[in-house]
Amino acid sequence: MRFIALLLCLFLPFATLAQTSDQPTGTIAIQDDAASDAAIANRIRDILRELEGYEDISVTVSSGIVTLRGTTLDMASATRLTELVGRVEGVVAIENEVFETTDVARRLNPAVERFKSRGYQFVAFLPLAMIALAVFFAVVLFGFFIARRKQPWDRMSPNAFIADIYRQIVRLFFIVAGLVIALDIVGATALLSGILGAAGIVGLAIGFAVRDTVENFIASIMLSIRQPFRPNDTVEIEGDTGKVIRLTSRATILLSFDGNHIRIPNATVFKSRIVNFSRNAERRFTFALSVASDADLDQARHMAEDTLNALPFVLDSPEVSVWIQSVDDFWVTLNMAAWINQNDTSIVLARSEAIRLTQAAFDAAGIAAPLPSYRIENLPGAPTPAQEPGPGAQRQDTAAPAPVQDVEATAEKELEKIVDQERAELSRRDLLNVNATEE
Repeated sequence: MRFIALLLCLFLPFATLAQTSDQPTGTIAIQDDAASDAAIANRIRDILRELEGYEDISVTVSSGIVTLRGTTLDMASATRLTELVGRVEGVVAIENEVFETTDVARRLNPAVERFKSRGYQFVAFLPLAMIALAVFFAVVLFGFFIARRKQPWDRMSPNAFIADIYRQIVRLFFIVAGLVIALDIVGATALLSGILGAAGIVGLAIGFAVRDTVENFIASIMLSIRQPFRPNDTVEIEGDTGKVIRLTSRATILLSFDGNHIRIPNATVFKSRIVNFSRNAERRFTFALSVASDADLDQARHMAEDTLNALPFVLDSPEVSVWIQSVDDFWVTLNMAAWINQNDTSIVLARSEAIRLTQAAFDAAGIAAPLPSYRIENLPGAPTPAQEPGPGAQRQDTAAPAPVQDVEATAEKELEKIVDQERAELSRRDLLNVNATEE
């Protein structure tokens, strides 16, 4: 018995707290009569009649203790009854015996009523929504009309690519402006921050996913503004040499001297070392030839200079230059350099003719580099080999060389025609402009 009494002492405070945690607080009045109980019951019934969802609730009051019985649509409504009734003056305690209803028809009726109410609201809202939609399309169409005009975008931009970017910015601006105005008409401007935030997150994710494409796009903008080359320029990019056909929004297209198309991403072009051979008309070619080790090197140098200066395609300025490159085992190597106008002369043919005629001059003077020779010492008793001419022996006179051949830049001009033809077919896709600022 003592053990049971001890357990009651331990758990009685918690049970009392559970019963009274949501009960009215305050001093209980001494006077208690049926009239006050009836007044409390009537007050509670009046309140419940004004509230939706408490039609099935019965109220009884005895000595200030309110007993609630019945069903509600959900337990949240039943729980709220205790708080509501506890605010009525004179209530001592509350016995909440209200449960959640299981009647299917009664539970579906509020949902049907909500759908009807929303349908009526939508019908009432539809004219205002149509006005907002019409204003949105009017603003967007006006923005697209401005963006389609050639001026002032073509005058403001260095090329068609930048003009298209301006137009896209104008279209985006008017779309956002139309959206803001439409949302303001329907009173839903609070949605704009959420829409813009979601668009920013999606744009960031797409930016990471297409990082290379975005890099090429930005490089295209920079290359189109500060153009390092022009159409038909001969350039070398990342080891690829050819004539520039066009610059697109993604890549630079070259035509190699073999007739092949070379497509280089603009991001690579923008970061690479670019050699433009066509920026200056004058272009130098070099080659190396060898003379005999016992030859008069000053004579050989002047002979090479005179030969190069006599060529009709070699320019007088800058001057021809010849210098000793190296001294080897059997000969001395000379380096020669001359300048041509590459707009009229093929550098490949000019170099070929210069080598041919300079070598012919060395042969005629007998100072050309001999074939390598070696001395062989015979063992005793071995036959003596026939005597060969030494390294410095003079060669037999050779026939006069053929006259200077035609070195006109015919192949280069044919390639230029191919480039011009391709540019004429797809000119709208080209970002190069002959009037753009040179880098």
